[in-house]
Amino acid sequence: MNLLLENIAKHVSLTPEEQTHFLSLTETKSYKAKTILLKEGEVCTYSFFVTKGILRSYTIDENGVEHVVSFACPGWWIADMYSYLSQRPGQLYIEVNEDAEVFLLSKENQEQLYHDIPKIERFFRILIENSLVANQQRLIDNLTFTAEARYDKFSKKYADLVHCLPQKQIASYIGVTPEFFSKMKARMLKK
Repeated sequence: MNLLLENIAKHVSLTPEEQTHFLSLTETKSYKAKTILLKEGEVCTYSFFVTKGILRSYTIDENGVEHVVSFACPGWWIADMYSYLSQRPGQLYIEVNEDAEVFLLSKENQEQLYHDIPKIERFFRILIENSLVANQQRLIDNLTFTAEARYDKFSKKYADLVHCLPQKQIASYIGVTPEFFSKMKARMLKK
């Protein structure tokens, strides 16, 4: 079964006709690594479901430093949610980390799916609730855990990603500089 349909089936059950209709309102694309799918200041018109590769979202501060907000590997959705939901210019960049294949779902087609297949609204509500919980936990972790503890948690939660991501992106995700991250990892290896 298609990875996207498997993702949906974890939360709601669609008939074969509903599955076909859902897929008819998406498009599939392949992107090369380093492709920027969304830039700060643009309106996010699509959410992306990754079937192959890795995407990441990040912001850039006034000093030109990137701050990684999230990663998306196969089976995950990614978007600038503020921009996607409000259809206003966003703050995030979305970039392809390694060659990727994705399904694109436009905001307009998502709204159409809500109307045509009410179960899809439930599906996306569950995704948004799970995302809210994960973001709250990440905020609490960033406020209360040491950098080593945040890295340890990241390594366990995303064991498959740790070896695929540049170290500077992992450092950014856990909220430390690449230099601090290198020293921290060296200290951790000595233990």
